[in-house]
Amino acid sequence: MDKDKNKLNEEYLRASARLDELKGFYSNLAAYVLIIPFLVFVNYMTYWDYKWFWFPALGWGIGVGIHALVTFVLGNDWEARKIKELMENDKFK
Repeated sequence: MDKDKNKLNEEYLRASARLDELKGFYSNLAAYVLIIPFLVFVNYMTYWDYKWFWFPALGWGIGVGIHALVTFVLGNDWEARKIKELMENDKFK
């Protein structure tokens, strides 16, 4: 009974961590989608001959892409495999 409760608690903690990852990514994406158009507007209203908005758009866009890669591709699967590997290595020591 104690083992089942511990496993349930572990699963809850993993799900909670995953939810935090997803919230972080979607917050980052939402901020990007809201702020970059605002920067384009500021650039347009001040000095449109030099389009400086591309620099933050590109830099932040790369960051959002990496965040998406970590969240959706590498995410929990990588962590779970690494934890399992480390636990198995400890068994043989």
